[in-house]
Amino acid sequence: MTPHDTGPAGAPPRLALRDITVRFGGLTALESVSVTVPAGSVVGIMGPNGAGKTTLFNVVCGVYKPTSGSVEIDGRAVRPRTHNLTGLGISRSLQGLGLFGGQSVLDNVVAGLQVETKHSFFEELLALPRATRSEREKKERAMATLASLGIDAYAAALPDTLPYAIRKKVSIARALVSKPSLLLLDEPAGGLGHEEIEELATLIRSIPGNGCSVVLVEHHVDLVMSVCDSIAVLDFGKLIAQGTPAEVSANPAVTEAYLGVDAA
Repeated sequence: MTPHDTGPAGAPPRLALRDITVRFGGLTALESVSVTVPAGSVVGIMGPNGAGKTTLFNVVCGVYKPTSGSVEIDGRAVRPRTHNLTGLGISRSLQGLGLFGGQSVLDNVVAGLQVETKHSFFEELLALPRATRSEREKKERAMATLASLGIDAYAAALPDTLPYAIRKKVSIARALVSKPSLLLLDEPAGGLGHEEIEELATLIRSIPGNGCSVVLVEHHVDLVMSVCDSIAVLDFGKLIAQGTPAEVSANPAVTEAYLGVDAA
């Protein structure tokens, strides 16, 4: 474990990907990729199309099982699966919004808490006190999350009636409502204008202040450079650069990967 692997007071990293290799038949999508995400940090994953960013994201999300290597959360080796992410303290916001058009904004955010349901189906069906109290607490928590993103005024609206930038925030609110320790964001700037991306940058920078680390997979280079504490750059499934935004932007291998020319 290198000094950069640890967080405050020597704590283990929130997320550590150790020598991750993923093969699909004869195709190697990732080869011995190691990335660490210290607690309270924002780490970006960059690379040209086909670099392996989405594959790495899907390893953390439990969509793909690595051919070799390990995933660690807070120093403990885990096997992420799509159905147990919340139990591991992981939440995600995907490229597609994934919102339920026929449900209100509030109900969409409450959906991010369904895994925490402790009452039975029959308690809910009969509106017994424990179920009623639980649903009320979920709505209060969802409203507080919407308020923290400045979109609580849209709680009763249907997502499809709202501007795209607001729907993006609703999607992030649903990911944040479970109070994760690790938030995975996949292309959150897609479809947003310049001012909206600046608002998104402010939002992303605020998340670690609540004790949640962030992994940002993003094509928008300016956004990654402005919000990330460190950046890992992939190309053809290999890690070609890792460091601070300044270190990465000065790395000739990164310029070559993006521009297709030898920076030297």
